Amino acid sequence: MNHKVNVRGEDGDIEIPDTAHQISSDSWFQVAFVLTTGINSAYVLGYSGTVMVPLGWVGGVVGLLLATAISLYANTLVAKLHEFGGKRHIRYRDLAGFIYGRKAYHLTWGLQYVNLFMINCGFIILAGSALKAVYVLFRDDHTIKLPHCIAIAGLICAVFAIGIPHLSALGVWLAVSTILSLIYIVVAIVLSVRDGVKASARDYEIQGSSLSKLFTITGAAANLVFAFNTGMLPEIQATVRQPVVKNMMKALYFQLTAGVLPMYAVTFIGYWAYGSSTSTYLLNSVNGPLWVKALANISAILQSVISLHIFASPTYEYMDTRFGIKGHPLAIKNLMFRIMARGGYIAVSTLISALLPFLGDFMSLTGAVSTFPLTFILANHMYYKAKNNKLSPLQKLWHWLNVVFFSLMSVAAAIAAVRLIALDSKNFHVFADM
Repeated sequence: MNHKVNVRGEDGDIEIPDTAHQISSDSWFQVAFVLTTGINSAYVLGYSGTVMVPLGWVGGVVGLLLATAISLYANTLVAKLHEFGGKRHIRYRDLAGFIYGRKAYHLTWGLQYVNLFMINCGFIILAGSALKAVYVLFRDDHTIKLPHCIAIAGLICAVFAIGIPHLSALGVWLAVSTILSLIYIVVAIVLSVRDGVKASARDYEIQGSSLSKLFTITGAAANLVFAFNTGMLPEIQATVRQPVVKNMMKALYFQLTAGVLPMYAVTFIGYWAYGSSTSTYLLNSVNGPLWVKALANISAILQSVISLHIFASPTYEYMDTRFGIKGHPLAIKNLMFRIMARGGYIAVSTLISALLPFLGDFMSLTGAVSTFPLTFILANHMYYKAKNNKLSPLQKLWHWLNVVFFSLMSVAAAIAAVRLIALDSKNFHVFADM
């Protein structure tokens, strides 16, 4: 367990707060792979249907490019504040609390918890959907339904969470995750290209009435920011070695240049192949050999398990630190704690996922209520507050414009997402077999 100590940082002595997890142990390249794992998670199999279909070619391409640039900018602001005030802020809530005070600490923790909880529900839905897709390939008898598959996926996630004590311990699993991502992305691209070449003219028209289009486009904007942002940048930055700001910037540049290329490829090619009929889970649209589709879906299941562990790590770190878990990860006491605490967390996540398995709606709502506030609104205002004396009037105005614009976007996207969930809830019952 780490204690509050002073270490030499980029701007002098830096205080490190208590945590039961490892910090400052990873290279920038390993951190870059953590970020890239998040951006190329099995969620990329949904962007053709949840981003491109509502926005079309122009809106989708321009939107993804703009979201990449804006996300790099916003994450840069947060990364540069990691050692602000002579203290290393290893949690997002620590940084907000240091700048604003105790109320902001709790508000940020609440927003971040909601953000990560909904992302993790999405991963369980994804893994369950992929598991059902594998089952349907070989036995389309409706004996095993989506809620059953989600329950199985949740169990796999729980076993993995119990076995991997903290984020830095992922180690070789990051390489495994990269291989798994490449499998389902390459399969999706190859089969989509094959279908696209054989297909007749596709319809790329944005569907629905004018009002419906307005809501779906607004919801897709939330999906755009969801695609690139974790809402836990300080927690990831906490694992990187000194110099933490320079190394984190290297990781961010890697993530949002080379790291986004596979996501771009599968998103654009999937939409090109199937147009406005593209499924929200691309592997449901493709045609090809059963074993190839099964391999891609199994890869998506396993990669979702690894990705969930990354996004659940702030919650695990809180529980481990709060209850003073220390010593060897395989000690009986520590294993029992992880079984109860992490098992309970994933059990609740799995129940919610099975209850409302609307993946696209989860993405929109997550982007609206937590990704916008955490990544764009809070990042700009924290930087403005922390660097106020060093900013020119024009720079101050720029940050305020960002705060106002993204606040309006957050409200609009939240309304659109709630509407989508209300409509889907009418069309599908709880524990739906979608």
